[in-house]
Amino acid sequence: MRAAVNRVVLALVGLALVLAGGVVLCSATGVLHRPYTGRNDVLLGDADRTRYEGASWWWPTVVAVLALIVLCALWWLLAQVRDRRLRRLAVDADDDGVTVLRGRALEQIIAADAGQLHGVDHATTALVGTPTAPRARLQLALSPYAAPGDVLAELDSTVLDRARVSAGLPLLPAEARLRAVSHRAARVT
Repeated sequence: MRAAVNRVVLALVGLALVLAGGVVLCSATGVLHRPYTGRNDVLLGDADRTRYEGASWWWPTVVAVLALIVLCALWWLLAQVRDRRLRRLAVDADDDGVTVLRGRALEQIIAADAGQLHGVDHATTALVGTPTAPRARLQLALSPYAAPGDVLAELDSTVLDRARVSAGLPLLPAEARLRAVSHRAARVT
């Protein structure tokens, strides 16, 4: 999601910059108004700059547009630094209480268990969602000889089931992204 928002925002900013450059270029060549004649000339004359100052809608519109731009920029900045991983999970204890489990600890355990599966070279895990209903996102680097179906079946039946039971969760939905590990060819002499 974050990558899609970044692409859209960067495309909009790029489009705005291209349009602004086109307006300046058209003004400089005289396509829009009079031509830009040199170093002491300005792109917007006094008449162009003060055209709407007497209108009652001008300054509120300028302030609203600038405030909207600032709010969108702040929202985008916060979206970049916000960590969507779960910091803590609520584990239901048998003694009518709730125990708190660090999310990173469960992530490391799931990744270590998944890394021990036959055909998996490397595994990483991230827990997202809410503390009472987490979801696991796994990235598995498969060996060249691995069968993806077998790896996923073993992941579901052993690793995720063990994590779900140990954390006392009714469900632990997971999304696994598989990629093949490419090894460099070794030169034989």
